[in-house]
Parts: sequence; structure tokens; C-alpha cells
Amino acid sequence: MKTTKFIILLLAFVAGISFTSCVEDGKFEVPNALGTEENAAIAKIQADITAGTLTEISIANLKGLLVSGQVTQITSDIYVKGYVTSSDQTGNFFKEFFIQDAPSNPTAAIKVVTEFVDSYNKFNIGREVYIRLKDLYIGEVRTGDGVTAIGGGEFSAGRLGTLTINQTTAHVFRNANTEEIIPLVVKFSQISDSHVGLYVKVENAQFPSSLVGKTYVDATADFDTQRLLESCDGFGYTNFILETSAFAEFKFSVLPAGGGSIAAVVSKTFNGSDLVLALNKPTDVVMDGARCTPLDANDFTPVFEEDFEAMTSTNPLGGNGWITYTEIGRFNWRVLTSTDSGNPNSKIASMGAFRSGDASNISWMISPGINLDAQDLEFLNFQTSNSFADESVLEVLISTNWDGNSANVASATWQKLPANIVSRSENFQNWVDSGAIDLSGFSGTAHIAFKYIGGDNAADTIDGTYEVDNFKILVRK
Repeated sequence: MKTTKFIILLLAFVAGISFTSCVEDGKFEVPNALGTEENAAIAKIQADITAGTLTEISIANLKGLLVSGQVTQITSDIYVKGYVTSSDQTGNFFKEFFIQDAPSNPTAAIKVVTEFVDSYNKFNIGREVYIRLKDLYIGEVRTGDGVTAIGGGEFSAGRLGTLTINQTTAHVFRNANTEEIIPLVVKFSQISDSHVGLYVKVENAQFPSSLVGKTYVDATADFDTQRLLESCDGFGYTNFILETSAFAEFKFSVLPAGGGSIAAVVSKTFNGSDLVLALNKPTDVVMDGARCTPLDANDFTPVFEEDFEAMTSTNPLGGNGWITYTEIGRFNWRVLTSTDSGNPNSKIASMGAFRSGDASNISWMISPGINLDAQDLEFLNFQTSNSFADESVLEVLISTNWDGNSANVASATWQKLPANIVSRSENFQNWVDSGAIDLSGFSGTAHIAFKYIGGDNAADTIDGTYEVDNFKILVRK
């Protein structure tokens, strides 16, 4: 059955953008100027914006059109703008490039698949690019990989095809300016699907000592080689994957033995099963310093801890300075005695929407205030378990401006913490450690919140249960 889906978009008018007219560059150099045809195309875009016949869609909103397993044709007069983050100059990318929505502090990126090779000659890193989207397509190059791309048609059922040379020439235009792309500084533990296509930088990174002396690509590999990366994060290491093509010019360069940083584009494996980093060039790996060493847990002690054993109220949970708040629905956090083999006969905090009767159930469990100015280094640690979590969600958040009043929870500023939460597939008897979450970047009085998002819907798909125990704030002795 044909999967192409036609859509009409109604978008708000977008203010005009200034453009620069220039002359043509040589074929084999990264161009800093535009030719006559491109100048005319850019001028036409500007005129159409001014006339109100062409409107902009953000990269984030464009990605929102993706229906996994379908190829969607764009039929509206819209365009998207972005800045190139990837380069095929060293052979590590092929017939594709990514654009993100800003040169610095980006929030979204999207892939462009094209029959162009050596596209860096035209779409160099940092180049501002405009794409007229009418009659182009949104989809996945490999069905279900979760990577949204702009292409030229439906290659096969549910699979996006690349832009032809003619389509690329007719729809993808570069502006004259090239911006410096400032990498978004993240930790390995923070990288998620939302970062795909973004140019990021991870500090305190290194290759495991077992890989010292090996090359980026295994000599026997026909396609890609994955090398493990590690970063010191609290009391241990967090890991990530660096994936390098067998066609990369630097494939037989030796991995550095020291520690430092890596700047790369977030991508996915061929089948979309794992997030990976992909290098533009090997000089973006700067690991000529000392290797990092995780902190020693023996040097830290709890300044606050909660095991829920002495709670004065169990349903809803209350006491010891903790507050519960039900944003939507009836069910709230409560205290139960665990029967799990991994945490037997222990009192725990529990929240689930099963049999609540509410299609949506959002409930908060918030810690007492913790003074983060009393010491220079603090870490959060706790354990979580689940009971058939289904598609319900548990988030861990921090606020330094909440006043302690439950009526003001929604109006406070909350930031998500990169905690390791029990996965939905984990056995319900197992308890998973959060890791050591560094709080030293925050100051003042902080509250930690566990936010449950679920509901008792007709399909019973979001009514799972999450459990929390052994909450600790650790500080240096």
C-alpha cells in the first residue's frame, strides 16, 4: 500500500531576511561567494517572503511532521533555514549533510540526503542554507531509524529517497555567509535523540585503555567500526560510541592515548538502534592531556538522605520535608513496603496510574530544600525500580526558584537532570542505580522532584508504576 502522505501546512508569516549578492567561486574550493543563479534564487526567496507567498517552518516543527514508516510530501510554499554541521571532506559522511537551527546553542537539526558527492565544496560547515520544501519529502532513509531527513521522493515503501542533483540545485540554496559553529557542550549521559544532527562537544573524554594503539577503523571492516568512548562522570564512567566509516581518510589513524575532548555530530547506527558520534575530521579529537579519573566515593558522605522508613504519612507520601503534588488526576505518590528480591522488606516511594480512572495522571514528589552553597561539590544518588512501567515516564528535575508552595510548582523553573532511570524493559524485581548526578553547577536552595507522567487510558499503555528508594545528596568529607 502506498505510504506517501500529502499535507497542507498553515504557517504564520515570517519576517524577511537580508541576503548578499556575490560572484561565483572556483569549483574545487569551498566557496565564499555565490553565482548568478544562486543570487537570483536567494533574491526570489526574499521577494516571496516579503510578498507573503513563502513562509518559514522551524527545523523542530518540520521534524514534527515525521510519521515513522511513512514518506510525507510537502505541498505548501514553505522553507527551512539552517547551518551545516557535517562534512564529507574526509569521507566519514556520504551523500548527506546535517543542518541545525543556530550556529550556537542549537535546539534541533535535520538531515538532508542528496546525490551530491563532495558536498563540502558547496555546503561547507557553518554555511547558512535555505531549502524550498514544496514538492520535497520528509521521512526516514531506513524505515524506523528515527532520523528525520529531507529527500526527493519515496525510494520504496516507507523509505525516503535522496534528492537528485537537479532537485538539490532547484531547492537547496546557500547564503553567502558562513558562521562559526560553536559545539554544544554536553555529557555522554545527556545525549538523546533530540541531539541527532547537532555538533556537540564532550569534555573529560578518552578511549578506554584497552583501545590504546588501535585505529579508528578495524583493518578487517568493510563498512563502519565502533569504538567505545568513556568520560569521567562523578564516581564512575559514562560511555558512548564513536562510529567511523571504512571510507574515512583517517580510518587507520591511531586512537589517542590521553584524555581531553571530542567534538562530533550526533548520529545513529545504520538501523537506528543506537546513538553514535561521527567525526568531521580527526583533529576534532583533542586528547593530548592527562586521562581523567572518577571521584572516590569514600571521599564523600551524605548531607541528606531519605529511605522512606520514617514517613509520617504513607498515602499520600508526606513528612521529613517532602511534598507531593498531583498536577492532573487523582493518584499520588505513596509509601509501600517492597517485596522485590532486590530490595526486600524496605519502605519505598511508589507512583502508578493503574486503575486510577484518569486518562492522564501527573504527580510530583519533591524533596525538602537543600543548600547547595554550603559546599563546593554535591552529587545526587538514588535507586529506581518499576512494575510494568508500560509507556509511563519518570523524570528527575531540579529547581532553585521554587518557593516550597505546591500551588506554585508549575510556575517554577525546573531543569531535567541526566539521571539513569530504570528502563521499561527491566525486570520488576530489579533496582537500578541512578549514577552520581553532579549538582555543582547549581547554587542556592534546590529542590529535587520526581515527576510521574502516565494515565489510566483505555489501552492500558501508560498506567505503569515507578518506585524510588535510597535518595542521597553526597558532599565531600
